[in-house]
Amino acid sequence: MKLWSDSFKDGGAIPGEYAFCVMDALTHAALSSNKNPHLAWSEIPAGTRSLALIVHDPDVPSRGDDVNQEGKTVPADLPRVDFFHWVLIDLPADTVQIAAASFADGVSPRGKAGPAIANSPVSGARHGINDYTGWFAQDAQMAGDYFGYDGPCPPWNDAIAHRYIFTLYALDIARLPVDGKFTGQQARDAIAGHVLDQASVEGRYTLNPAVSA
Repeated sequence: MKLWSDSFKDGGAIPGEYAFCVMDALTHAALSSNKNPHLAWSEIPAGTRSLALIVHDPDVPSRGDDVNQEGKTVPADLPRVDFFHWVLIDLPADTVQIAAASFADGVSPRGKAGPAIANSPVSGARHGINDYTGWFAQDAQMAGDYFGYDGPCPPWNDAIAHRYIFTLYALDIARLPVDGKFTGQQARDAIAGHVLDQASVEGRYTLNPAVSA
């Protein structure tokens, strides 16, 4: 399988229009246009019955003590954990691409609805919740279930640029056996044993002006 994006180069910087936040000189970070990037693929293996896309950031700080704190820096050697940004399943096997801004265009306070996708450009596809659901859980203005794609917004004081890994899976089942508010990890667990092939593309992003993406 081959996977690529016209929105960013593999291993290169993700443009701000595909992020949840962009740099701001006064507040460090401001909400962005939050569009999903373009993705396309080829060489899907014979026997594929559906496709699944999982997007995660493996560089999220495992401890939040220093995150977005004035006068502090999140150290580069801090252990990191996964943060899921997009869980999209049950894509028909004959799907060949996802257009930019077709699943997300703008920040939706309290999150987009799901798992069914309103006005979906791909028939039958479903969304899981992303990890902004937990991130905003204690925020009175933003709390909600964040289904679908919400882009990068790493700590603005992180010493490293974050990686965003887009992985497409070709599956031997037509419907993944998860329902309701399923998470990225639950989708990963359900995919296990059903993967015929997979491909990934990686983008990088930072809100720290002292760090290069």
